[in-house]
This record gives sequence, structure tokens and C-alpha cells, in this order.
Amino acid sequence: MKFLDQAKIYLRSGDGGAGCVSFRREKYVEFGGPDGGDGGRGGDIVFEARDNLNTLIDFRYRQHFKAGTGGHGMGRDRTGKSADPLVVVVPAGTEILDDDTRTVLADLTEPGQRVVLLKGGDGGRGNARFKTATNQAPRRADPGWPGEERWVRLRLKLIADAGLVGLPNAGKSTFLAAATRARPKIADYPFTTLHPNLGVVGLDDGEFVLADIPGLIEGAHEGHGIGDRFLGHIERCGVLLHLIDATQNDVAGAYRTVRRELAAYGHGLTEKPQIVALNKCDALDDELVAAQRAEVIAAGGGPVLAVSAVAGHGVREVLGALRREIDQARAGAAAGSDTEWTP
Repeated sequence: MKFLDQAKIYLRSGDGGAGCVSFRREKYVEFGGPDGGDGGRGGDIVFEARDNLNTLIDFRYRQHFKAGTGGHGMGRDRTGKSADPLVVVVPAGTEILDDDTRTVLADLTEPGQRVVLLKGGDGGRGNARFKTATNQAPRRADPGWPGEERWVRLRLKLIADAGLVGLPNAGKSTFLAAATRARPKIADYPFTTLHPNLGVVGLDDGEFVLADIPGLIEGAHEGHGIGDRFLGHIERCGVLLHLIDATQNDVAGAYRTVRRELAAYGHGLTEKPQIVALNKCDALDDELVAAQRAEVIAAGGGPVLAVSAVAGHGVREVLGALRREIDQARAGAAAGSDTEWTP
């Protein structure tokens, strides 16, 4: 399945059904009168989030969604049938934006969450609605109200507890493969990862989701390399794991480059808790590893862990540090939610 995290689609809710002009005519009934029914409501456009999807690829093959029209009114005061809503299924974590790409219309973050984006038109009134003492045989009926229409953009932001960031060839995909059962593409050239990958980490009695995004280079916010469009997938992460290739000469420069790109992207990424780890340490001796760690710490990296994803050294320690930060983030979110809703 191909990965697609942005799409543009056209939506139109259903028109309301027309009212009916009808008069009661029955044998042996002396007085008849208007009995035209109302039209039915048009169908709504409803978005629903599902947890078994992780791509917007379906919207590459279908870009137009139109709900059904309400049924027309009929004689004997029969109201037309309301049209069923058109449910558009999207992955959990999908943002629905206006065509200007700035206004967020809805943010579906929970599986099963539903939102009515466009409402269907009301049905028109039948002539039975217009009868009065002075107008006992009205021949007026209203057409149904038109539905709403608009172009919207869908943007998927994968929901993960922790996100992997770093330069190309920092070993992010290798770490994801070592920590989870995910099998991302791994090779010895830059930009092996072309789209985000997710993996579930099982640690002790708990689990958390780890996201790997394509590598960043200097100027990614200006479109260099693959750019920074995939950084949106770690906006919802509680903690970032910053991997640095310990075998390169300027580890401090690599750290600063990624931090600059995160700051240029914004959206609070630099404010998230981060774990910094030197990867590929199995290729260096202890003295050189210590020197590389000291350089990153001097650059502002804080505590720096040493890990080798290929050999499996230090992987569990890094996962444990991530788990502690995730638990703290979850506890803080739960406390904030309780405080907000306490009467």
C-alpha cells in the first residue's frame, strides 16, 4: 500500500426534496383540500476516523463526494424520505482544512470520532403547509433547499507516542527495526526512508508507538532534500528521540542542524522533551564515544546515551528513557483533563 498524507477533495451535501402540490380527492367525501407533503432532508457529509487506516491513498482515486438528495413530498400528506448521510472514512489523526490550507475545520484524533462537516438542505414545504381560512386551495409548494459545497484538504498526522528525528543515515530505520517488529527499508545511502513508518514497542508490561520520519538536512524548511513536510507526523508525539551518527566528524553540527530545522518548522517541536542518543557506537572505542558525547553535550544536547541499533547495545536503555517521558506526558495530559472538567 502506498503512503499518502495529503489530499484535496470536493464535498457536496444533498439538496432537500421538493414539496408537493396535491389535493385530496375521494369518492363520497364532500370536502377535500390540500394534502401535499413536505420534501425530505438532503444527506449530510460526515467524516469518521478509523484506527485501521494509516494512509490517504484512497482519496487519490476518488476526489468527489456527493450526498444523496432528499425524497420529494407526495400526496396524502406524505413526507419525502430523508437521504442517508455520506460517511467519509479517514485515518485517525487526520486534519480537515479549508482550501486556504490555514483554517482547520476539524481534527479527528480519536478512533470512532465523527463530525458533520456539511449539512444537507432542508426539504421544501408542500401545499398543505400554506392552507389558511382565506386560502383554502393553495397551489404553492417550495423547492428543497440546496446543500452546501466546498473544497477541503486532508492532512494526515500519524498518532505516535514517540518520534525519531535525525540526519539521513543516522540509523533511525535500523533502530525502529531493532525496537519493534516493523521492517522499514534499510540501506547505506541517504534518504532510504521516503515516508513515515510506525512500530509498536513492547517494553515490560506496556506498549507505545514509535514513528520514524525521513531524515532532515540543512535547509529542509526551504525544501532541500525531502523537505520538512513529514515533520507534521511527530507533532502529536509526546517525546522525540534524536539519533546522531557517532561515526561522523561533526556530531555537534549534526545536532544543531536538526534542532534548527525543528525550530524553523515551529508547532512546538523544540519544546517537546527529547532523548539524545549517539548511534553506531559499536564502530568506535570507548574513548572516542566519550569524546563524541562531550561534544553533543557542549552543543546543548543534555544527557546523551550511547546505542548501537545493529548490535542491540543500549537499545533497551533508550526505550526505557522514552517510556518514562511518555508516562510523564500521559500523566500530565490526564491531570490537565481532570482539572479542566472539574466543576
